Amino acid sequence: MNPVGEREIRESFVNCSKGEARRLNLPRNLSELSWADLDFLGWRDPGAPDRGYLVVERQGELVGVTLRVAQDVRRSFTKSTVCSLCLTPHSGSGVALFVAPRVGAAGRQGNTVGTYICADLACSLYVRGTKRAESGVRFEETLTTEERITRTALNLEGFLDKVFDGDLRSA
Repeated sequence: MNPVGEREIRESFVNCSKGEARRLNLPRNLSELSWADLDFLGWRDPGAPDRGYLVVERQGELVGVTLRVAQDVRRSFTKSTVCSLCLTPHSGSGVALFVAPRVGAAGRQGNTVGTYICADLACSLYVRGTKRAESGVRFEETLTTEERITRTALNLEGFLDKVFDGDLRSA
């Protein structure tokens, strides 16, 4: 991912109001990020732990999506769960069900879509092996790192397609 600044990030959000985008907390270490290792910028809001954000380059534009952790999701702390984007297995609370308001009128009516994502939104780092999940489960894949990066990007694109479903900007 190419480095982006605060203004570009705030202007990229498509499923919240401009006021909400102005008020959201950006990552504290934005200037220190290793952008070359990121396929998308993902972070949790330290002031509101139930909120998360994704910013990704999509069809030549920067697109930001607000997320919330779904409440009352039952999960076993003894079993592993797999991220739907990067397919990294995590134990306990390492994967969370994130929901995103849809873009446009559907989102304003309260329609959301959800998917299971690494709770720390660090899929790019797990795919590259620069961060390890604290799970006892290890999958030995025959895919190369580049193939895993491509798979993650395609899975993220599928999720974003659902967020944009029915909105003219999705074309």
